[in-house]
Amino acid sequence: MSDRTLDQQPHTPHQPSHGQAHQPAPGQSHGEPQSHTPHIHAHGSEPDDFAVQIADSVESFVLAVTEVAKGDEPGSAVSLLLLEVSQVLLAGGRLGAIEDVVPEDRFEPDAGPEPDGEQLRERLAELLAPIDVYHEVFDPYGPPEKPNAFRISDDLAGVVGELQHGLTHYREGRVSEALWWWQFSYLSNWGTTCTAVLRALQSLIAHVRLDSPIGAVPDGADTDDDGLTDEQLEQQAGDLMAAELGLGR
Repeated sequence: MSDRTLDQQPHTPHQPSHGQAHQPAPGQSHGEPQSHTPHIHAHGSEPDDFAVQIADSVESFVLAVTEVAKGDEPGSAVSLLLLEVSQVLLAGGRLGAIEDVVPEDRFEPDAGPEPDGEQLRERLAELLAPIDVYHEVFDPYGPPEKPNAFRISDDLAGVVGELQHGLTHYREGRVSEALWWWQFSYLSNWGTTCTAVLRALQSLIAHVRLDSPIGAVPDGADTDDDGLTDEQLEQQAGDLMAAELGLGR
């Protein structure tokens, strides 16, 4: 368990860290009015609607990504991931918009061993190859920097692991602990990570639907009725990204 009095700094995106001490989430103040403040119930009591909704969104994302990674529907994998990442970011936005969640205990209770996400990571990497690698800049408000290469499979597996950490607390009745973790980790890591993945997935689909090779300027043509199936879209997307990365397919 972690001593909550320890100093906490936001983590570098794409590098999750667990077992942190509690303190107000970065950039927020307890005295600031917010759009909504969840009522945090005592340990062992029923969570309120806000907590249930966030937990449902988190669990839905974890289950959906796990199902997509099985590879049963490879032709719709990119589209499904786009939807799931968009939806979990809505939950993250709600967490970011409220005031700081203050947990009940000074120490974070032991959530047990972290789940091994390597199998999920490998399945996603196999499913998404060769469109797995994308480029992103960490901080749009930071000093100019060169884009770094990341993998969608690495990022999604890492986000699933972070969200599962909070789910463990939630399922054991530690509602405030779960909400604190989801809020803090959203602001410090998985929010940035999911935003980057969302941009990559949206860009990929846009290139396909607009019939725009990567690097070209879309001509603005209406391609809503292009007659392509999800499987054909996935194939085109893979071919486009493979060409961009200089990979054979």
